[in-house]
Amino acid sequence: MNPTLWRRLLAEFLGTALLVTAVVGSGIMATELSDDIGLQLLENSIATAFALGALILTFGPVSGAHFNPVVSAADWFLGRRTGTGLTGRDLAGYVTAQTFGAIGGAVLADLMFALPAVDFSTKDRTAGHLWLGEVVATAGLILLIFALARAGRAAVAPAAVGAYIGAAYWFTSSTSFANPAVTIGRSFTETFAGIAPASVPGFVVAQFAGLVAGVGLVLALYPGVSRSTDEVVVAHPADATVRQANAGAAGTS
Repeated sequence: MNPTLWRRLLAEFLGTALLVTAVVGSGIMATELSDDIGLQLLENSIATAFALGALILTFGPVSGAHFNPVVSAADWFLGRRTGTGLTGRDLAGYVTAQTFGAIGGAVLADLMFALPAVDFSTKDRTAGHLWLGEVVATAGLILLIFALARAGRAAVAPAAVGAYIGAAYWFTSSTSFANPAVTIGRSFTETFAGIAPASVPGFVVAQFAGLVAGVGLVLALYPGVSRSTDEVVVAHPADATVRQANAGAAGTS
């Protein structure tokens, strides 16, 4: 059987918290070590990419290591017709755990660097080109994750997802938040990685637009993806029997 819901929610809370701690903490350290903005972003993106890969490996076997409401929402939507993926109750729990985890992670990072626990960001990120960047970053993330699951390559998700987010720091105008929970969490810190609370709604709307676009691309390219939603982001060990039972059917689509 899969882990109980409370264990999965704890994994999502801790994983998202540590992800935001890595994002915010590495941003703080980067600004302390260098005055060059490009170098600061490089240090921040490398630390985030490696941390994300490690966290997926750590928490994936428990909760699937979503750490992201749009990933959880896509998993619920794509799996609802076949009874795979998250249930509606699971989805509500995941989103709540991810959001509070993200806030806790920002607070933890601030405290580790002797900053005020909560100091709302004043960094304005309100602009159409930034929202477009978030649509692109989020759609690409959804497409990557579900393509890996459909192709039976969920085992490489830690490296692939970490690499994608690290790269998207650089090829998107928004530096690839691509995560509503992380966006909310980053509004709680007045540091390199912060975002003003007034800028959060625009980013979140863009991320959900990216979710819609990403799901549309997944359905167009991988019409049988609904049978693979139990493997997002990392397959649970208990899913092996299900995967074997579906193996023959998967080869026909």
